[in-house]
Amino acid sequence: MKVRYATSDDVSLIFSFIQKKAEFDRNIGAFSGILQVTEDKVRKTLFGEIPFSYVLFAEDSGLEIGFALYGFRYSSFIGQPSIWLDDLYVDEDRRSQGAGAALMEQLAQIAKEKDVTHLAWNADARNTRGLSFYHRLGAEITEQHGNRCFLRWVPWSAT
Repeated sequence: MKVRYATSDDVSLIFSFIQKKAEFDRNIGAFSGILQVTEDKVRKTLFGEIPFSYVLFAEDSGLEIGFALYGFRYSSFIGQPSIWLDDLYVDEDRRSQGAGAALMEQLAQIAKEKDVTHLAWNADARNTRGLSFYHRLGAEITEQHGNRCFLRWVPWSAT
């Protein structure tokens, strides 16, 4: 399993993973809206003058099988950034084979290199398999509002 950073040549691939993630969320009842993202928006916002988020891909035998879309947030009170994980998705037939763990390990490495305080994200309570995966990593649910679980992970404190 290999993890790599996305490049501007990956815009179509990023867009396809966003579509797959939206379909997954629809299937568990976590998303019922219409995607407003386009390949052009991905190109402008991720690879423009100011990148607003970043993408990692998990690859196996040269084939992208998962992705993580994340960005940095800054706390003026702490004076340090944190990472917000917006999307983590692995193709259904490739789950439980290490791709999600490899993506999260790379995010943990980025967090250490950038001296961030923690990683945070949210997940739907109906995504029990995902929540179980996050729990095994050492992430904690800090709040829950309805089906929306807010998670926090400080990977270097768990080791």
